[in-house]
Amino acid sequence: MGRESESVSMSDSEGSDLSDSELQDAYSKGLLKPGLNVVEEAKKQCVNNVVGLKQCLEDFKKDMEWVERLDMTNGPAADIIAKAEGKSAGQEHSDIDPDDDFQREMYFYRQAQATALDALPRLQRLKIATKRPGDYFAEMAKSDQQMQKIREKLISKQISMEKSEKAKQLRALRKYGKKVQVEVIQKRQKEKKAMLTAVKKYQKGLSDKLDFLEGDKASSKAKKETGGGLAAGTVQQKKGINAKRKYKNERFGFGGKKRGLKWNTKDSHNDVSSFRSKVAHSKNNSFGKGGKKNANKRPGKRNRQKMKNKAR
Repeated sequence: MGRESESVSMSDSEGSDLSDSELQDAYSKGLLKPGLNVVEEAKKQCVNNVVGLKQCLEDFKKDMEWVERLDMTNGPAADIIAKAEGKSAGQEHSDIDPDDDFQREMYFYRQAQATALDALPRLQRLKIATKRPGDYFAEMAKSDQQMQKIREKLISKQISMEKSEKAKQLRALRKYGKKVQVEVIQKRQKEKKAMLTAVKKYQKGLSDKLDFLEGDKASSKAKKETGGGLAAGTVQQKKGINAKRKYKNERFGFGGKKRGLKWNTKDSHNDVSSFRSKVAHSKNNSFGKGGKKNANKRPGKRNRQKMKNKAR
């Protein structure tokens, strides 16, 4: 215990004179403990030398005219809104919150406004121009080459924006086209389903209407009425019948059902307007099913031979 106390006291007395290596050896042996070495920083002394500061200010000052200095010390301009509310100037300054950016910037703006209102008349009294003449030429801060680069960059940026806008419009048109296409396909599927349902009903005898057969014709007529889905002025319809169509009509007829055209119907059976009683009940009635009785009848073979022999 006596040796340890001697070593600790030695370290306390000679701690300030020991080198870094000796301090490290003492720390490794456990002679140094926390709380023994405290770094005390000296307090900074603030000197308020008023006389020296005033002397420096006098050295900085120069006796120059106001035109050379153009310095103004002004308060803020009058606040019209505060005046309308009936507030005094002291209340205006007390209401300003320095942490409010808008109020602080408005205060600076009003102060600059008051300075301009005071300085302009003073400059005019001294006959100093405050407006730039029309033929004023000032050298640019940047060179023409730099400005040309900036102009090219702005043009390229504008072109890229126009391209992106066009691409957006094309994408929107494609989406709209796909939407229209899907609607057309769904409409066709719906019409086909309705037609198949009508056919099944007709086959089963549940319906006697054949309107579903005229669906294509009705749609074609509607297309013709609306212009056939073509733009106006693209195709002009020819007047009259085509020559080829006319020839086919003369040769093959006008289409439609041909079978059973001469069959009797209820109306034709009941129609007796062409009936002639004198012809029907006459004794010399030679009209039958095959037309005139024995009209243009060819004689038999024996009769033809007799007629030949007589002619000789």
